[in-house]
Amino acid sequence: MLLKTRIFRVILCISSVLFSCTQAFSAESTTLKYNAETLSEKHTELTKQLNSNQFNRPLYLNSEESSDNLKGEIYAVVNHPFAKVNTALNNPAHWCDVLILHINIKYCQASSNKNGAVLNVNLGKKYDQSLEDTSRVEFNYREIVSSADYFAIQLNAEKGPLGTSNYRIWIESIPLKNGQTFLHFTYTYSFGLTGRVAMKTYLATIGRDKVGFTRTNKQVDSNPPDYIQGVRGVVERNTMRYYLAIDAYLATLNIASDSMPEKRFQLWYTSNENYPRQLHEVEQAEYMAMKRKEYKRQQTAL
Repeated sequence: MLLKTRIFRVILCISSVLFSCTQAFSAESTTLKYNAETLSEKHTELTKQLNSNQFNRPLYLNSEESSDNLKGEIYAVVNHPFAKVNTALNNPAHWCDVLILHINIKYCQASSNKNGAVLNVNLGKKYDQSLEDTSRVEFNYREIVSSADYFAIQLNAEKGPLGTSNYRIWIESIPLKNGQTFLHFTYTYSFGLTGRVAMKTYLATIGRDKVGFTRTNKQVDSNPPDYIQGVRGVVERNTMRYYLAIDAYLATLNIASDSMPEKRFQLWYTSNENYPRQLHEVEQAEYMAMKRKEYKRQQTAL
């Protein structure tokens, strides 16, 4: 009985923080697919969606689902100059300060091995946990391109919990006029039978009533919007949470260093609460207390 309970908890934990993808792909194929020109064309293509959307910010969110893969991505305009965004996000150590804001990230430590920079990330639940009760995933950090008008990085993890594999996190950006930056953020991962079972378990229990951001009907005054559920709902919620973590990190780079963590926690939480139907999980005091403890723990290598 204890073993079954343990497995069930792990399933719920991992299902709630699954990264998403369309297909497992190599860094080489990604490099060929994306570049400054392609991203600039995408910015032009999404002009209407960026200027008018449900998010009340210049942001476009997309998700896709296939038989054994998922994809979640965000295109957004951020009010920070390209050089600042490049310096902030093109550094593996900085990513731990980004990731720890997410409610399900319990720990992150940047290190290095024979393959280069590595991020050791512990995934957990939405409340305080010991690291022994979480799952660790090792991401290899790779700089793809870094130039005056384009940068791209990729985080890769070949193995994940419950039979998941080929995790990819892709970030790229280009400068815009007026000191702004156009950012593209994508997750990918592959899963098999165990992963499908884990997701079905989550969606049949605590994820049953949760929704994403894609509207499945046309909103009229007397008919509020319906939102997508299921695995795409999972992907969209977590894609938004990670984007808001990036946004909070960038927004606090110019304040006093001793105030940064607290301000980031506050900003991430209040930004999530702009979308309570999708993203509300815990009260602010609970989130803040948990993150203070986790941030302090993160300052010590384990």
